Amino acid sequence: MDQQQQQLSTPETRSLPNVLLCGTPSTGKSTLAAALLDSLGDDRFTYHNVGDIAKQHACFDEWDDEYECHVLNEDLLLDEMEPLMVNGGCIVDYHGCEFFPERWFDLVVVLRCSTDILFDRLQARGYNKKKLSSNIDCEIFQTIADEARDSYNPDIIIELDSNTTQDMTSNIDKISTFINNWVAARNSQSN
Repeated sequence: MDQQQQQLSTPETRSLPNVLLCGTPSTGKSTLAAALLDSLGDDRFTYHNVGDIAKQHACFDEWDDEYECHVLNEDLLLDEMEPLMVNGGCIVDYHGCEFFPERWFDLVVVLRCSTDILFDRLQARGYNKKKLSSNIDCEIFQTIADEARDSYNPDIIIELDSNTTQDMTSNIDKISTFINNWVAARNSQSN
């Protein structure tokens, strides 16, 4: 598929939905993605950790000493990801969401977590005080949820709690139901 065809790919041209899992770091995106893929049991779906893609393809501008992380070059990253998104079936995991093209996703899941639980998870990751505090503030002020609402059609956004294993089970059921309904609707349109 050439670059022009890739740019024209839309939800209407995909055979499977693309799902974005976003939320403050440590809300359980990667864990949910792995469990979701296992639950779907369909090898047409693939997992894409945006941080891993950025590392693999050096999509960084610089290092941020204060937050002890790389500064993402969004344009380079989007160029690397575009071919992955074309046919659908992508489960994408990243803390932010506002820079991805709206046309890429059929469902945007914002994971939410109680700040007490989130604090413990971030501390277990060894986040420095500044980074930990910033991420807790991000969750308190619903930064990622606001980004999603500002960037995507509200009909494709769902916010889900991610505090317990019961939450994860419920979240897998909700996302799987969306995927199954999306595929069924697509199949009925093509008949």
